[in-house]
Amino acid sequence: MTLIRVRQLAALAVITLLLAACSSQPSSSGSDGKADHDAGVPETIAGKRWNLLLIGTDERVSMPSTPYFKVAADGSVSGSDGCNNLTGTVSFADNQRIEFSELASTRKACPQMADATRVQNIFGQAYRYLIDHDRIVFFGPNSLVLGGFRLAH
Repeated sequence: MTLIRVRQLAALAVITLLLAACSSQPSSSGSDGKADHDAGVPETIAGKRWNLLLIGTDERVSMPSTPYFKVAADGSVSGSDGCNNLTGTVSFADNQRIEFSELASTRKACPQMADATRVQNIFGQAYRYLIDHDRIVFFGPNSLVLGGFRLAH
């Protein structure tokens, strides 16, 4: 078995465990569908650069530049989908709820535009997050893994 395959299997096992830990039902929300309580930006996330590790549970992508995001203490988000720059806002709530909003991006044409769109969809569909050491994993409302990012060192 190659080293790459072993790493992929290890990453899949970690994400599966993380998914099991987050498989609880969504918290109650108000009539507008937003979470009930704004928890502010967690210190473990604010001011740090998070580089894309995987799309879904095990898919790596090769982009012109590394997709990433950064969250400021005021909840503003900046980053890249690997091709275009991204900006927007994010809010956090109880039970590790997360919601990206007002997302906008530049519109450069890229050879890997389909992959760039998939990276943007991680943010657009994110419902919950889980941080494990230097990794953050986003889950959709159906508790499926959307993708994972690693803290840039």
